Amino acid sequence: MKVEFVGSRWALFWLALKTGFLTVITLGIYRFWMKTRLRRWYWSAIRPGGNPMEYVGDPIEKLLGFFIAVVILTFYIGIVNLLLMFVSFSVFNSSWVGYLASFAGVIPLWFYARYRARRYVLGRTRWRGVRFGLEKGAWGYAWRALVHWAITICTLGVLWPRMTFWLEKYRTDRTFFGSARLMQGGHWTMLYRAAVPIGVSLALTVVLTVWIIWLAPVFPQTTFAELVTEGWNGLFDDDAELPALADPERLWLFVLCALGLMYGAVHYRWAAKRILANYKTAPGITFYSDLKPPRIAMIYVLGVFLSYLVLTVAILAVILIGAAMLGFDSFLAWFGLGGISAVGDWPRWVAVVLMGMLYLSAFLLWGVLYNTFVTFPIMRHMALTTRLPDYHGLDHISQRARDDFAEAEGFAEALDLGAAI
Repeated sequence: MKVEFVGSRWALFWLALKTGFLTVITLGIYRFWMKTRLRRWYWSAIRPGGNPMEYVGDPIEKLLGFFIAVVILTFYIGIVNLLLMFVSFSVFNSSWVGYLASFAGVIPLWFYARYRARRYVLGRTRWRGVRFGLEKGAWGYAWRALVHWAITICTLGVLWPRMTFWLEKYRTDRTFFGSARLMQGGHWTMLYRAAVPIGVSLALTVVLTVWIIWLAPVFPQTTFAELVTEGWNGLFDDDAELPALADPERLWLFVLCALGLMYGAVHYRWAAKRILANYKTAPGITFYSDLKPPRIAMIYVLGVFLSYLVLTVAILAVILIGAAMLGFDSFLAWFGLGGISAVGDWPRWVAVVLMGMLYLSAFLLWGVLYNTFVTFPIMRHMALTTRLPDYHGLDHISQRARDDFAEAEGFAEALDLGAAI
């Protein structure tokens, strides 16, 4: 069974632009309707076996869930943080312990919110009329994620594939399609081949660092302390002499290493998804993915570059149009950079509102372009490279009960984790 993708890029562009505009003029309230409409569009474009997916989430659920999460987080920030700061000043006579404890207290909520958001999306997704679902287990996922992250950090990232595998297995083994439970097979060591590019990039970065700092220093006969001192003085003293450099063009190799690390991170993420997908099964159902990480990396590079390019050009165009309409001096005065009063007799609140709308419009344009040139091609590539080699088990699947959510994706929205489709 192949998976089709029938969406049009420009149809998505106009939908994202229209819903984004409504989000701006409603000061963000329409965002919950925007996400719902975009998800319905994406889901309906993905058609395994010719049957479209369905997203039946309710924007009212999202809005009320957001308010519930904000109330809970407000209590945490207002009460718990106050107690932490009191203890920090009383016991340690410093505030940094309180800030550190407050940040550490948010991390479990972050993992909890991610699991709850995934559970809500699956619970509001259907295919051929049958609901998906995810069992309860957000706090179990949170403490497991904390343990795996601690192990990964202590091993300097060597056991990152282990963390990726076991966290995905925890989520997959609790995922249902109707009455059928999905299972994650395989072993965590199989993900090391996905980490080859980033491992090679890290090794080259270490070798380059050793070569430039110790074996053949770019700053010969200069200690690190002297280098920092001279470089700092050179910022303020034109007569200060910086240390002589030996083949400084070698420093450009760090740029190549940085690009290699970024590609390695993208490659690992998506190659791991492909490998894990090929080991997912359900009774009578198997999955196969031919997802290509280099293709995803190219989408990220071109899509993000084009989005930023258009965004920059649009902002410059707005500035030039504003300067042409208002006059250059008046335009500068509007931002407090000129020597004359602001434009005409306009009240200050009008300028504040207009600047706020311009600020929100920049995010609107970024969101529209990101959906069009990054999210859309990635979703299409994932769909077209996925198929079900064995699907006879679909005939034996029955419906599952609808999951109820009091807070929907509220915590993910409040912690800024629910922005993605």
